[in-house]
Amino acid sequence: MTDAANENEYDVLAIQDKWLPIWDDLRPFASGKEGDNRPKKYVLDMFPYPSGDLHMGHAEAYALGDVISRYWVQKGFNVMHPIGWDSFGLPAENAAIKRGLDPKGWTYDNIAQQRASMRRYACSFDWDRVLITSDPIYYRWNQWLFLEFYNKGLAYRKNSNVNWCPSCQTVLANEQVVQGLCERCDSVVTKKALTQWYFKVTDYADRLLDDLDTLEGNWPAKVLSMQRNWIGRSYGADVEFEIEGRDEPVTVFTTRPDTLFGATFMVVAADSALAAELAANTDTATQQKFAEYLEMVKQSNDIERLATDRPKTGVNLGRFAINPVNGERIPILVSDYVLADYGHGAIMAVPAHDQRDFDFAKALGLPIRVVVETGEEVGDLRLLCISLMAAQLQQAGAEYWQQQIDGNLPKKGNNGNGQQNHHQQHRATDPDTRIRHEHGPALA
Repeated sequence: MTDAANENEYDVLAIQDKWLPIWDDLRPFASGKEGDNRPKKYVLDMFPYPSGDLHMGHAEAYALGDVISRYWVQKGFNVMHPIGWDSFGLPAENAAIKRGLDPKGWTYDNIAQQRASMRRYACSFDWDRVLITSDPIYYRWNQWLFLEFYNKGLAYRKNSNVNWCPSCQTVLANEQVVQGLCERCDSVVTKKALTQWYFKVTDYADRLLDDLDTLEGNWPAKVLSMQRNWIGRSYGADVEFEIEGRDEPVTVFTTRPDTLFGATFMVVAADSALAAELAANTDTATQQKFAEYLEMVKQSNDIERLATDRPKTGVNLGRFAINPVNGERIPILVSDYVLADYGHGAIMAVPAHDQRDFDFAKALGLPIRVVVETGEEVGDLRLLCISLMAAQLQQAGAEYWQQQIDGNLPKKGNNGNGQQNHHQQHRATDPDTRIRHEHGPALA
């Protein structure tokens, strides 16, 4: 190679080694300098797990935050762009266990390695603002916040079914379960009943939901819709169904009490304590079917179970509930499309007026009764036939019958006006610091 060719060669390492110390000295992305009167902007990237060195996925992800940060710097803003490590969780600990190393030494060695790699990325981080979640100076504030929640009555414990990885020995968020497998180790994920800590964010759900209106026009409509669905507000009534052979009635939450006359069966969440109790008092063959079905349900996460295109399956327990408005005996089945943590873990099924109930009824050969003429199509069912009771409902008006039902059916724990206000719950302590979304009532 000629000397001329050497002069024109782009030596990446040499250029990098020359400029990195200069950038360190200049600190071009340091924020909060004395006398800096520029308008302020805050850009935050998700912190990486320090379970190894960085890879190209990190480079891609942090390039996006870097673009945003540099854009606002060029627009004349004083941008605070910190960086840190989500180091107080299972990924780093599992990696250390796998290698037979002390978690602390392994974790902080990886942080040093990732920091050096990030420095070569030359992202616009403010290296004076670094957070490491396993540092006592950081997690002491997590502890302080938790105690504040607890002292205010906003942190509580309850038993709940969770996604469980037997290999990682930890709870997983729904998003961490991919096709029934743990995203970290590819082990089969199952359901496990554990006592967990929860934050009672339901106390603020109405305010959070209503205040989303103030963001209209400023936030993307898609994001606002996701937030509303995440909070998940439902209005309705609690209805008590007597169960043959059981002393206590089962409470069912419904948003459509006007369709009670069309309830032709009851569905109980397969992984609920109620399902296990009801199945225990059945014949041997039914108990065996229930046990096999329950094992299958444990392989699915809540997102998969709620998918509209999921084939409907279940087991008839041979038990019966009594419809409180007409005294009719209706069969009780267990299925995976009902979640144990939504409402009370059991639903009254009105297949003529609910798509999932209709699909379930068609799949298992259960009766379908129309009570309210809507002119809508439910699957391949055209609502043309109206029962005598439906005619009464329409003649008197659905609102009148709703009031009659709300006023006469037994209800408990309502908000004072005969209505229940149900929201989603959120668990406080996932080991990997993520929060798993769960459906359920607002607990007082």
